[in-house]
Amino acid sequence: MTGIDARAGKGRGLASAGLVVAGSLVAVAAAATVAVGVLAGVMARRIVTPPTKRTDDTRVYGVDLAAGTITLEATMDAVLPGDYSFWFSADSGHARLGAIVERTAKTVTRRVLTVDFGDLGAASRGRLGGFSFLGPWDLGLEFTNVTVPTELGAAPAWLIPAEDPSGRWVILVHGRGVRRHETLRAVPVFNAAGYSCLLVSYRNDGEAPPSADGRFGLGDTEWRDVEAAIEFAAGNGATQIVLMGWSMGGAIALQAATRARHDGRLTGIVLESPVIDWADVVAYQALTLRLPRAVVRGALVVMGRRWGRAVTGLHLPIDFPRLDFVARANDLSLPILILHSDDDGYVPSTPSRALAERRPDIVTLVPFEVARHTKLWNYDPAAWNAAILGWLGTLGAAHPAVTAGGDTDRTAG
Repeated sequence: MTGIDARAGKGRGLASAGLVVAGSLVAVAAAATVAVGVLAGVMARRIVTPPTKRTDDTRVYGVDLAAGTITLEATMDAVLPGDYSFWFSADSGHARLGAIVERTAKTVTRRVLTVDFGDLGAASRGRLGGFSFLGPWDLGLEFTNVTVPTELGAAPAWLIPAEDPSGRWVILVHGRGVRRHETLRAVPVFNAAGYSCLLVSYRNDGEAPPSADGRFGLGDTEWRDVEAAIEFAAGNGATQIVLMGWSMGGAIALQAATRARHDGRLTGIVLESPVIDWADVVAYQALTLRLPRAVVRGALVVMGRRWGRAVTGLHLPIDFPRLDFVARANDLSLPILILHSDDDGYVPSTPSRALAERRPDIVTLVPFEVARHTKLWNYDPAAWNAAILGWLGTLGAAHPAVTAGGDTDRTAG
């Protein structure tokens, strides 16, 4: 072979190798794109699908019933000061845990306040929560089981009337993946302020009638059930109504405040660990899971487009711009109290702070530290109650009672 032929052969070899490398890079890029798409779809479906089972994520190392203590794995929730509920043995038992009495690098020992049901001594795993109360009967207050007529059917609720009814009501809206029991913590402070309390359920929460698709709308659909609760309250004597929502319940309350018929009866909103901007929450969760930002963008697109129905099961796409109340701050007009911990761990407090900065005329932000998501009352009930009670005291002069004959106001979302 001549030198020219050799060089030509070598050139063809390098070209072929280059094509192989290029083809490999294309294949890798295509695989990465597919992987991102799959992760985005999984994330989107998980967000809108109601959970059917809660995971026992905390190990039990020992229970000393004689001493009234339990030793748990030292998780981020288990080491927090305050009183918490403890569901154990796949929800077959429930206890209430109090102060920390001892802590090591791997374990934490807490007081057992009560065992409501189940064999705590036999428990090997469980999960901590913020419920504390299993029903209104635990509060020692009179209550009635009622149903709220919604467009999907009758939704169960608890009505706890004020000792001296005055027309002031609060509608309490729980968060994603839990039930109205979560909102019982707010009843004593509202009851002390003279408010009748309506603790509601909403579509796809496991108690209220489900929607046709059986999926969460992240507030974009559930607000209709809160609108029905407003109408129920108005029909039963409410003239001034406060909405309070936890986590996704906060997103629902904000949608109801800006989209529901209420004849001017709404006087304010209380938000605890609220979702102010869903895009921010999705991004935060992806960061926690160390997922690429492209997964976040993809998940939002899947949930926000009609074609995404094949992945999410949603009948209608979610309007994320309508759920962003940092961007929509000027659409709000009611006084708002926000209680949010900078150490939330699930829903970042950044949008809550941003909303407070944009609307200092109507938004009062009470920041917490240390407390985890929706567990502010558990961590510091005195500060939590004082913040709500003080804020309620500012509502009367600014928002006088209205009559049942007020003009209907249906604000477009």
